[in-house]
Amino acid sequence: MSYEFIKVERKGHITVITMNRPEVLNALHPPACKEMDDAFNDFADDPDAWVAILTGAGDRAFSAGNDLKWQAKHGGEALREGLKNLKGGLGGITFRFDLFKPLIAAVNGLALGGGFECALACDIIVASENASFGLPEPTVGMMAGAGGVHYLPRAIPHHLAMGMILTARRVSAQEALQLGLVNQVVPLEQLISTAEAWAEKILACSPLAIRASKEAVLKGLGMPLEQAAKTVFPGQVVLYQSEDFIEGPKAFAEKRKPQWKGH
Repeated sequence: MSYEFIKVERKGHITVITMNRPEVLNALHPPACKEMDDAFNDFADDPDAWVAILTGAGDRAFSAGNDLKWQAKHGGEALREGLKNLKGGLGGITFRFDLFKPLIAAVNGLALGGGFECALACDIIVASENASFGLPEPTVGMMAGAGGVHYLPRAIPHHLAMGMILTARRVSAQEALQLGLVNQVVPLEQLISTAEAWAEKILACSPLAIRASKEAVLKGLGMPLEQAAKTVFPGQVVLYQSEDFIEGPKAFAEKRKPQWKGH
């Protein structure tokens, strides 16, 4: 598929999706969000796509978030209309709660507003040393309505999250690491290779086990511990009935690397 505002690259079982509007700091307007939604739909539906990496073009920004200049020109109603039919919401990812394939954000520079929300929607965040994170929406009369006000308090302690949300404070990559918002901080030139290294470690595991684990984590967060621990989620059923469920112990017994099939 041909895209105007993003780039999509396949590297084996890894899909790299790049927001490609560097001239506006990879800001997200409805046409870009539609392309991202299509790309994540394709990733979700492709049985050979096991891990996705989301990043931004250039060295200044992952994404500055909602394209305010586009919104000022076209109006808030046009923005809502442009996003309302997207399965994944802003960036095609912030409301995608049924995707249990792992997602890695490779944050190169600014991750603000909707850009930060896209990163928060991922499972692992790798940041460049020049990265920074924040939800500045209240400074322009808006709120982080693409999930930011809900993602952030689930990612870091409540009062630290409220301090960021209520003051629109921006944090550096190093502070984000200290807060537990990101998994690793690396020089910019090592960002993508580091994200790919995380992906390769994931690929060494059973893809069905990874998906079952992510599903159990996300669905179990809203349950009491005892209920979550005793619930058999759909992904577990798929895993237990799969060829990979047999291949794992067999490879261990034969002292070889498993050959995962994902079914």
